[in-house]
Amino acid sequence: MAEPVLVPIILGEDEVRTAEQLRATCHKLLDECAKVIVGQQAVLEQLLLAVLSRGHCLLVGVPGLAKTLMIRTLADGMNLTFNRVQFTPDLMPTDITGTEILYDDRATGQRGFRFVSGPIFSNIVLADEINRTPPKTQAALLEAMQERQVTVAGQRHKLPDPFFVLATQNPIEQEGTYPLPEAQQDRFMFNIRVDYPAEADECRIIEATTSPNKVQVERVISAPEILAMQELVLKVPAAAYVIRYAARLARSSRPEASEDSPAPDFIKKYVTFGAGPRAGQNLILAAKARAILYGRTYVAIDDVKSVAHPVLRHRIMTNYHAEAEGVTPDAIITRLIALLPRDER
Repeated sequence: MAEPVLVPIILGEDEVRTAEQLRATCHKLLDECAKVIVGQQAVLEQLLLAVLSRGHCLLVGVPGLAKTLMIRTLADGMNLTFNRVQFTPDLMPTDITGTEILYDDRATGQRGFRFVSGPIFSNIVLADEINRTPPKTQAALLEAMQERQVTVAGQRHKLPDPFFVLATQNPIEQEGTYPLPEAQQDRFMFNIRVDYPAEADECRIIEATTSPNKVQVERVISAPEILAMQELVLKVPAAAYVIRYAARLARSSRPEASEDSPAPDFIKKYVTFGAGPRAGQNLILAAKARAILYGRTYVAIDDVKSVAHPVLRHRIMTNYHAEAEGVTPDAIITRLIALLPRDER
């Protein structure tokens, strides 16, 4: 059976102009967010790339780094509905998805069940401290994140479009927490690490948050514009060698060696499970969005390298050797990028 022939995508003149407008709008949104968020430009950019790629994000960082504020500010800059869910140990799945209630119809005198939607029926859902709720409630997000729908009492209910789950997680507290299962972590396109700000930025944060001045973020993007942006991102061409590079980057993280993809020795030593095919998909999607954001209508290998850490760090499971020697998934990804050759053919 002959292999299917892939027709290369080339953006037309109208789409190139639309891409320029998209880029300008995205930079305006980042500028609006920078009015409130100081010194976290890379994090905001990665959040925006996920939005353009129809992906979900998990922000990991110690308390007090404005993870929740970043998500809220990004939502304020977009004319979308927004709900925040504070995850706690007693939170039930129906508290997120909604439930059916018995009601009386005063006009007819009949009784019936009516579905009352939960906070997940929003364009942007902030799942705050997602690791503080039990696995049963965490799993309630799985169908919503993957299928963009929820099923209650056998009835499917479509979620609004666009739809994003932006979750936060505290990595330092272990008591009363429930680590996310690997299957659910894989549903997140990005695992974004939020670090401490630089000294100058921290001084600006303290000054801004201890004064009476309040900054208003202008809404610069609507839901139809975001949907159009997402469609345009899908059309950005990625050459065969770029796709091959993304696939090899994901495949080289797996300790199981094969003839066409031998595993490096340090992967065999430190890694238990590597990234699956969804990693390669997300590498290319995020690289397409980054290409548009940086004013190009094609994907370069540097775009793939730039998004490799947030895409792969939660998909590489290290073993006790890595833990004993202090080898992190980020360090493994850096070594893989340095090792993998650029085959621009």
